[in-house]
Amino acid sequence: MNPLLAPKIYFVDLPLLIVLISLVYSGTRHERWPAILSEAFRWGFRLVVFLVAIAVILWVVNRM
Repeated sequence: MNPLLAPKIYFVDLPLLIVLISLVYSGTRHERWPAILSEAFRWGFRLVVFLVAIAVILWVVNRM
């Protein structure tokens, strides 16, 4: 594998991990599918916002 492409491999798995983590967490809290899906959407959104915030902070720190 090309070493320049190695860090970008994580971005392929990231959406799937976000969906799975959100569904599993929501499934442990609720029993009905509508509640599981709505809570999974909320958790997925929060997780994406959190990861983007971390990426922006690291980008800013890297630019200093």
